Amino acid sequence: MLNEAKNLLNQYFGYTEFRNGQAQIIENVLQKRNTLGILPTGGGKSLCFQIPALLCNGTTLVISPLISLMKDQVDALTASDIPATFINSSLSQLELQERLYDIRRGVYKLVYVAPERFDSEYFIDILNSVHIPLIAFDEAHCISQWGHDFRPSYRSIVSSLKKLNQRPIVIALTATATANVANDIRSLLQIDSDDTFKTGFARENLSFNVVKGSNKRDFIMNYLKQHPNESGIIYTSSRKETDGLYNYLSVQGYSVSKYHAGLAEIERKEAQEQFVYDEKQIMIATNAFGMGIDKSNVRFVIHYNLPKNLEAYYQEAGRAGRDGDESECLLLFSKQDIQLQKFLIEQSTFDEEKREQEYHKLNQMVMYCHTEECLQSYIIRYFDPNELESSCKKCSNCKDTREKVDITREAQMIFSCCKRMGERFGTTLIAQVLKGSSQKRIRELGFNQLSTYGLLRSQTEKEIVDTINYLLTEDYLQLSDGKYPVVSLTEKCIPVLKGEETVWMKKTSAPVRAESERAENQELFDVLRGLRKEFAAEEQVPPFVIFSDATLKEMCRYFPIDEASMLQIKGVGQSKYAKYGQAFTDAIKEFVTSNNLTVKEAPKPLESLVQKIDITEIDIKPSHVLSYEMFTDGFSIEEISVKRQLSTITIQNHIIRSAEEGYEIKWSKIFDLGTEKRIINALNELQSDKLKPLWESLNGEVNYFEIQAVICKNKITLEKQ
Repeated sequence: MLNEAKNLLNQYFGYTEFRNGQAQIIENVLQKRNTLGILPTGGGKSLCFQIPALLCNGTTLVISPLISLMKDQVDALTASDIPATFINSSLSQLELQERLYDIRRGVYKLVYVAPERFDSEYFIDILNSVHIPLIAFDEAHCISQWGHDFRPSYRSIVSSLKKLNQRPIVIALTATATANVANDIRSLLQIDSDDTFKTGFARENLSFNVVKGSNKRDFIMNYLKQHPNESGIIYTSSRKETDGLYNYLSVQGYSVSKYHAGLAEIERKEAQEQFVYDEKQIMIATNAFGMGIDKSNVRFVIHYNLPKNLEAYYQEAGRAGRDGDESECLLLFSKQDIQLQKFLIEQSTFDEEKREQEYHKLNQMVMYCHTEECLQSYIIRYFDPNELESSCKKCSNCKDTREKVDITREAQMIFSCCKRMGERFGTTLIAQVLKGSSQKRIRELGFNQLSTYGLLRSQTEKEIVDTINYLLTEDYLQLSDGKYPVVSLTEKCIPVLKGEETVWMKKTSAPVRAESERAENQELFDVLRGLRKEFAAEEQVPPFVIFSDATLKEMCRYFPIDEASMLQIKGVGQSKYAKYGQAFTDAIKEFVTSNNLTVKEAPKPLESLVQKIDITEIDIKPSHVLSYEMFTDGFSIEEISVKRQLSTITIQNHIIRSAEEGYEIKWSKIFDLGTEKRIINALNELQSDKLKPLWESLNGEVNYFEIQAVICKNKITLEKQ
């Protein structure tokens, strides 16, 4: 039978040899044994049921999750003179009846169907009228509740199969199955462990890369310039980001399509065809795109945001290089992406057990971004823990030429601090304690009294967090699952604490600035901070309202001495320049002249409209914008406070700050017309916008948030006049 299968392989598909695992799977199916095949994306899964279908009498059913996937495979089979069709919701009633009639007549060797079709008793009756030797579950991970793309309609098929008056052989195929998923598939479809064939998860023609800390749009632009005329997919985490990046690259002249669930079906179909038929070079899409897309010449897949788990990532990244040629998979990582994925988990309809599972998978995805292990090896061992660690020699970790540094002392400090904090807090708070942060929460918890407080004061908070994340990936520490993961120690850290083992980590040495430059900048910073304090006292507002420390520090780096250069400084807009700009440029000019300094050119601002969209993209949303969006979505201040684990005052300040930055606020959600009039009258009477006197003059009947909101609205109205 296998020789006959090989002949069909050559006759219909043009190949002379089976790929790794295909022959064994086909032979097992032909021996009438239920079979599970786990092959990597691009490993030729479809042939594992198409060849047996040609060798068996009757009609093979293929259960497929996507309309586009069905159409592509049926088109390919038809082009090879293999009678095949599909049944799904895209058909008209007439087309459906014609195809069902032909199925009864045994016209087709393969029929692709959507899982929902099995809910129809009429369809079951039709199946009972024909001989069905084989049922194939394509993308079989969709059937498992532990899978990354679980679909209840897939799972419900199992009970529907019992209504058939025949017992076809079952074959299940997937590229991404962890041990839990594989066990679930076998249990549901009655497949023995001995009938499972796994060819390994490695894709030797792919190079994996994690890019941290870069400006994502700048990186995309540079990458596309270096890879002209190459076909690729850029995955984003939201429709808004897909639209924004599509507009941005279109304006830059790139050949791009976009695909997400918010588009009409005809738009999605057109975009997909443009990409598949090489009419468009780059596809920008959410994870709604790609399952079953058999475009062989995709040379790169870029993930603009952190995927929700490694199964989804490997499946999406695996769409690169299906022709076997060298291709790249790049993941642009930023810390904000983690918060987005947590938010999506919280907004889901999952039960508590499933939610905890999703958090666990997200933690594994984050660890992938921080590991120093070979990235391909990390992925393979995620799916099969029995695999030995290896080196692909071409991922960003394997090609990392940085030398390893002894971080044993730092590790001991982190372990000690974590223990003294009761192993009850996350990476950020541990890093803040080690940094010696003066945050109110740290003082309230008494952590500023710990012996480990400020031990790593010389490092940035980000550097400390990076080290903690590395220790997590190396299993010295462990992270609990859940919305607010907690760091705790493992047994592996004990020899390190005892001084019996050394911990090594690749690190980039921070460039050391000249002592004179540091003194000059610090001196100017003190001058500008003093000037800021004067304005703050005069306006009776906190100093950061005038300019943040980050803005002052940027002034100290670039020495803006005129309006044009001052407006290039982050945090300085036209309105703030009108109020304070001249005073600050005069102070800087005097400092530059008296110290005979050379003025550096400030970074150019993002001028184009499309570039400005980047400010509102999810992956870089500041905390206050996240609060604002939840508020506009209908959540109350108290609900946001609980969901974000922040005080109500902080959330209120976030709303006010968003309004000051130009975000549209529905003021009626905060105060009514009568309250607004009372506050304005009090403002006019007192001739002051200090909160406490206003609150007292209103007899405590109006809260501080309402007063702040009215003041804010009033200022915005005046600025617009």
